[in-house]
Amino acid sequence: MDYLELCCVPHAGQHITELLIARLAEIGFESFVEGETELCAYIPIVDFTEQIKAQLSTSDFKKLLISSETKRIPDQNWNAVWESAYEPVTIAENCRVRAPFHDKLPGIEFDIMIEPKMSFGTAHHETTQLMMKYLLETELTHKSLLDMGSGTGILAILACLKGAGPVTAIDNDEWAFNNAVENVNNNKPGLIQVLLGDSSLLEDRHFEVILANINRNILLKDIPVYRECLMPKGILILSGFYEEDLTMITQKAIESGLSLVSSKTENRWTAACYCVSGE
Repeated sequence: MDYLELCCVPHAGQHITELLIARLAEIGFESFVEGETELCAYIPIVDFTEQIKAQLSTSDFKKLLISSETKRIPDQNWNAVWESAYEPVTIAENCRVRAPFHDKLPGIEFDIMIEPKMSFGTAHHETTQLMMKYLLETELTHKSLLDMGSGTGILAILACLKGAGPVTAIDNDEWAFNNAVENVNNNKPGLIQVLLGDSSLLEDRHFEVILANINRNILLKDIPVYRECLMPKGILILSGFYEEDLTMITQKAIESGLSLVSSKTENRWTAACYCVSGE
């Protein structure tokens, strides 16, 4: 099957890439590859209708982009396209995220294999990298952990590799859920519970570590819910927002009974760690 490749250079701005992925997925694009400055989306040529073309031409869509271009990808070249576009990512020298078509390297303590589909969380984005750096620095052995908005399941998998348990991963997107199940089975089968849903699933659940790499508005809404789920001396690690939003996020955390422990920033994207106030 031939595919159409749409390569976009998004404007700098809050969650533009995530917004593009969401909009393109809604109209039928089924796979995505994130680069440092561009996003490439793929759809079977037979599904690329005049209606989809019209939606890509709207002013609402175009205002998100600096530029875009399309080209046809012949079926016989599809695997080569993935392999050339998707590069392994190394975090802190001892953690490597790779696709199934990449060889496993010796000397890597935490080797994670992720199928590069449309789910967010391939370690190419700064927020995922920041969250992984926090996990690599945190003692997780035998600690119960929640990965909220888990995408590919990459954070839950890394936590499990570091000895966390039990580990739960939740995402409200069915494609992400299915991709996470696939990735969990390829890395740590049977050791991570993957659920389809949102924060409404958290009632009567409690964790020592909660991860949420989502977006600012959802974080602001759900931080009080995460606080209710935190066990004594538990920590909450958040990302998915820009440096200028840290004050707002922290204020909501303080109102919910949490204290800021530290934060990390990369290219304006920020992650922050919080603990229960007074502990």
